[in-house]
Amino acid sequence: MITTIAAAWLVASKQADRRHCGFWLFILSNVLWIAWGVQAAAPALIAMQLGLAAMNIRGAIKT
Repeated sequence: MITTIAAAWLVASKQADRRHCGFWLFILSNVLWIAWGVQAAAPALIAMQLGLAAMNIRGAIKT
């Protein structure tokens, strides 16, 4: 959760390099949530994180 909060803080920045870093941090948080979802056998969490990861990858490319 801390990774997700830090990523949200960076994505809200006015500086492009911080926003870009924030998107990559969001992608890291997606990977961590997916790992937890696999361990907890939570397919809905995994599916949601895959969708969010796709949006974060798009954001990282556009910044």
